[in-house]
Amino acid sequence: MSVTTTTHLNFRGDARAALDFYRSVTGGRLTAVTYKDAGAVRPGAEAEADWVMWGEVAGADGFHVMAYDVPSALPWQPGENAFFVSLRGADAAEITGLWERLADGATVVRPLGPAPWAALYGMLADRFGVVWVLDVVA
Repeated sequence: MSVTTTTHLNFRGDARAALDFYRSVTGGRLTAVTYKDAGAVRPGAEAEADWVMWGEVAGADGFHVMAYDVPSALPWQPGENAFFVSLRGADAAEITGLWERLADGATVVRPLGPAPWAALYGMLADRFGVVWVLDVVA
């Protein structure tokens, strides 16, 4: 299997500070894309332009955590929906197969399909309420 799992933490305006902290703890490499960087600032949410749309800290020792700032248009409370599990792979057929199996009894949040940042991207809450983000590495 060429798929990895990564804990994906959710914040409301604190993702960059959290990623900076985890980088300082682990010595990993920080990468962050803001909503402005991605051209995804919602009308009326200009104050969120510098929030993290996608970020990660990855260390040479294998440490890996992802994070983003949940836009104010979506529900979020500290401690609720605090994380996603990210499944990422290079093979579209493999990711699609995992998606199809996880989707049994799930609530699809975003259907699996092309996205500006990935050949395939989708999000679902499985039958147990765990939110999974699946994508093909760009």
